[in-house]
Amino acid sequence: MLSSIDIYQAIILIVIGLMAGVINTLAGGGSNLSLPALMMYGLPADVANATNRVAVLMQSITASRGFYKHDKLDTASIKDTFFPLFAGGLVGAITASYLNVELLKPLLLGTMIVVSIWVIFKSDTSPKDNDKRKSCYDSKLALLTTFAAGFYGGFIQAGVGFVLIAAFVGVLNYDLLRANAMKVVATVIFTSIALLVFIVRDQIAWLPGILLGVGSIIGAQIGVKFAIEVKAKTLKIMVLVMTVFASVAAFMQ
Repeated sequence: MLSSIDIYQAIILIVIGLMAGVINTLAGGGSNLSLPALMMYGLPADVANATNRVAVLMQSITASRGFYKHDKLDTASIKDTFFPLFAGGLVGAITASYLNVELLKPLLLGTMIVVSIWVIFKSDTSPKDNDKRKSCYDSKLALLTTFAAGFYGGFIQAGVGFVLIAAFVGVLNYDLLRANAMKVVATVIFTSIALLVFIVRDQIAWLPGILLGVGSIIGAQIGVKFAIEVKAKTLKIMVLVMTVFASVAAFMQ
């Protein structure tokens, strides 16, 4: 695993972490930058997938605190979705941890590109009625959707913000702003258990993970300040372009 990094590599990782933190807080898709970057530094896909969770957890905790201070988090919603998100994250992380590395790399990069394209055309859809939020236990569809979002986050993480927003807005009837806030809390839930799985499996490269995390904390703080007003459509297109280039570069390693 990557145990020594020069100053220029460290700066690059911090900057990428900052960008990922802003993007993930505003909408989602920051891992589309950090995952290919880690693989470009020579980390195997499974180790890069695991290492990325260090920064994701750090930025998500930071963003959650920021949204809480702005009174955009509802503790009842957190309690309602905790167990299906936690269970989904556990199953997803275990699956990713044992999946063949040669299969995981194209799956990771391919999924990131597909999700980025999907986001441009689908993620701006708004619900017709936001008056009453639903419990994830109200229907089998709601419960399965919440579990599946947790599984996706535990398994790949990249683009999970859009998956969570789609679940919270489209199925559980959250308004977009509170869905965005709940998204980062949900990420804390399933990333915590996923990270534990990867630690037990000894799949974390701590130095690049922490460097990404330092940048992502700063990025999350910046992102929270703008999340209420900023629309991310242009940002999403930029993410797609950067994802394609970074993924192609990672494939060539």
